[in-house]
Amino acid sequence: MKKTTDIKIVFLISLSLLLFKNAAYAQQQPNVLWIVTDDHRYDAIRAFNKMLHNREMSELGYVESPNIDRLTEMGTTFINSYCHSAVCAPSRAAMHYGRYPFRSGVYEFEYHNNNAEHCKPTLPEQMASMGYQTFHVGKLGVRIKTIKDGKTKPHPIYQNDISFKTMAKDGFTDWGKDWFREFEGEKLEKPIQNLVFFVTPDGKFEYNSLELEKQKPEFKGMSEEVIKKYDLLRHHTPKKGKYLDKGMILSGVSSQPAGKTRDGYYTSTLVDYLNNTEEKFSIGSQTVNGIDPSKPLFAHIGYDFPHTPVIPPADYRERFQKHTYKVPEFDEKELEKMPKQIKRYRNHAASDHYTDEEKQKMIQDYYAFCAYGDALVGQSVDAFIKYSEDKKQPWMIVYVNGDHGWKLNDHGAVSKCTPWDVDTHNPIVVVSSDKKKYPAGKVVRNYTEFVDIAPTILSAGGANIKDEKYSYLDGMDMAKIADGSAPVRDYIIGESHAATGPRAYIRTKDYVFSMQTRPNKVRGENINWARNADYEQLDAALYYMPNDPKELNNLAYNKEYEKIAMVMKEKLMSIVLGDNRVEVNWEKWGSGTDTYHSNYAPGAHDYKLKIK
Repeated sequence: MKKTTDIKIVFLISLSLLLFKNAAYAQQQPNVLWIVTDDHRYDAIRAFNKMLHNREMSELGYVESPNIDRLTEMGTTFINSYCHSAVCAPSRAAMHYGRYPFRSGVYEFEYHNNNAEHCKPTLPEQMASMGYQTFHVGKLGVRIKTIKDGKTKPHPIYQNDISFKTMAKDGFTDWGKDWFREFEGEKLEKPIQNLVFFVTPDGKFEYNSLELEKQKPEFKGMSEEVIKKYDLLRHHTPKKGKYLDKGMILSGVSSQPAGKTRDGYYTSTLVDYLNNTEEKFSIGSQTVNGIDPSKPLFAHIGYDFPHTPVIPPADYRERFQKHTYKVPEFDEKELEKMPKQIKRYRNHAASDHYTDEEKQKMIQDYYAFCAYGDALVGQSVDAFIKYSEDKKQPWMIVYVNGDHGWKLNDHGAVSKCTPWDVDTHNPIVVVSSDKKKYPAGKVVRNYTEFVDIAPTILSAGGANIKDEKYSYLDGMDMAKIADGSAPVRDYIIGESHAATGPRAYIRTKDYVFSMQTRPNKVRGENINWARNADYEQLDAALYYMPNDPKELNNLAYNKEYEKIAMVMKEKLMSIVLGDNRVEVNWEKWGSGTDTYHSNYAPGAHDYKLKIK
């Protein structure tokens, strides 16, 4: 009798331990890999084209994306995700803070600090507070400082951060750009801002700077040689003409083979870090802590592709030169109704004056660069999943297709910065070992925004984002959006001050409305200017997407659409100007903390906007 009882006790203890182990595993914090690309049009991805337009290829022509397509098959795609600012720094700040620009006070490329009264920890800092080891390599774009003893100091937000600028100077790149105060051990007569250089396979540095040639005559003629050697097409306008060392590089070939480019080294650095078992991890002159398998990992890789310079490796370039693309057509009549703010920037970024051959190269090289980047994404993903599964640890991947989009002669221009769909529509894919939260192959069509990224990752890491400490977050947990338990957005919003000047936008399924929000960028001055300005002064734009998907015909001053424009204008103003708006005079190098608020319409941002 006693023996039977003993057996039962042992069985119950074993069962309890097994259940406890399974429960512990279920509650274990997943490793998280967060990937962000740059200037990435959604139409470079076949899976996104299928979801949105029921075709594999871009409307412009051939694209390939097997690895990102694979992510959509493995996880859940939030196909109608939008950025909050079609410019690198404010867009990446919104992701890292989980806050709209009008709530963080970061509107463009300004250095800012974490000492202002409204500031909260960034996403990686919050993850570290929950026990995560945090790692970053590549582009970051969050220009944050801290103030100590009255001066701004660097404020690293990742525990382990590999600087892409130092990587470039160490030769781990194909291309780089940086300030040079000294050159080859000698102090320069005058510091050179944004000195562009290329690195050859044998480690030789080649320079593209007329200022360097002026100060160092031994380099005379090198800029012209570099332009020819790498077949570089720089952006130029008819008025100013071409420059040897100025203008975005829209087309060309990399100085390095695939895998040895700037982005290639980001990928290999992440892979090497995941495989590292030493106490320290080094890349060139940089050393950070090695990975600790006993702690959950939050890793962020910020790719530069397909941001300018658009210089894919030679093998990718040659392959894509076999394809002929349909160049977006531009009718100058569009300029007649285009808002003045947008028109000024469009003219600055104009491209329709290029030759047909130049336009083809620009598009061929862009999509070739995207295809190369897709291969790198696949390598990073595979290494991360292998690391997690080898350690028997749960995992999650958040893939963001561009911090914003890019024009390829759309509206007769290149670049980004405008509220058009081609600049702001950036799908997100979430893949997880937890298939209940993020089912394989699922497509979510409800609106999602970049402010959703931080609460999504925090929730996965174990945070209760309903707690007061997370009340500053503007977004939602995307797992809740996926299962239908989150509020459904009728609209998305954004605001940017860079390039175009202060402008905000609101987008619904059928309409997109944008307007100028102030006459200048002086923080705290004329915050509510738009409320009192004449409608003409708002320089408005309104597009009806079902009839005008390319947003060419501005209806903002069409009497038939007056009521719709007014409803959208009032909703947009109430949110971005009146629902807890923050502006800060950050001052030079982010040393200021003078803060200004506008809160005349609290609660206006309720996700609801019905338009008849």
